[in-house]
Amino acid sequence: MDQDIIDLYDQFTHSDMPRREFLSRLAKLAGGAAAATTLLPLLENNYAHARVVSADDPRLQEEYVEFPGPRGPVRAYLATPTGSATSPGVVVIHENRGLNPHIEDVARRAAAAGFLAVAPDALSPLGGTPDDTDRARTMMGQLNGEQTRENFMAAVSYAKSHPRSTGRVGCVGFCWGGAMANQLAVHSADLNAAVAFYGRQPAAEDVAKIKASLLLHYAGLDQRINAGIEAYEAALRDAGVDYEVHMYEGVNHAFHNDTSPTRYDEASAALAWERTLAFFDDKLR
Repeated sequence: MDQDIIDLYDQFTHSDMPRREFLSRLAKLAGGAAAATTLLPLLENNYAHARVVSADDPRLQEEYVEFPGPRGPVRAYLATPTGSATSPGVVVIHENRGLNPHIEDVARRAAAAGFLAVAPDALSPLGGTPDDTDRARTMMGQLNGEQTRENFMAAVSYAKSHPRSTGRVGCVGFCWGGAMANQLAVHSADLNAAVAFYGRQPAAEDVAKIKASLLLHYAGLDQRINAGIEAYEAALRDAGVDYEVHMYEGVNHAFHNDTSPTRYDEASAALAWERTLAFFDDKLR
């Protein structure tokens, strides 16, 4: 698919661009409304593909839970390895469309690898993630940033104190969640390791607060996010933070999301996830 079309969709999903404007611009790039209609299903996420690990997989148990946030309960999807043994915790942080089947599947993948996986719903204060992804995007823009960060800090504390937890906790976030993973590294004293997939970087002056180990995945074609890498790395080096960076050349933002057919890259996604699990095994076990 033409890169200009993929870039337009990325702009649409990461801004307050009205859907009508997006469709109008898509029609111009595609050569007409009919062509745009044909392309739309290829651009938008198809959650029917979110079944890498099924909910009835015998290796894990899954349920919806609530944990206390500073200003009210936070709903989350919890996936744990079958049995009674303790496991390190991993907070799985969704993109800017809320807690959806894809992120629940990622939590199951983490649980199948032997981690206690907690996937909070950032939209809990607004009634939870709706089925309408455009509405979810709008609602994400209505969240209070500081309060939302505190809710995810509470998720780290929940994963740390859970009866099935060893007490060591990491987090992994994607897109909006990648930015939140970086923020948790800055603000959560309970966090031992953070993985950010194509996430916006924290302010340079905050980097010295980071005590957790970091693994940073970036997409080669993601100019919007990649603009902040150089300054972030310089601040990490100056602060002596334990970190590693991987750039996946020739792939787009959201390359790990296998429900996004035009941006998903199977080889890069598999490699990044393999590196993520190895990182958590090294830092959390």
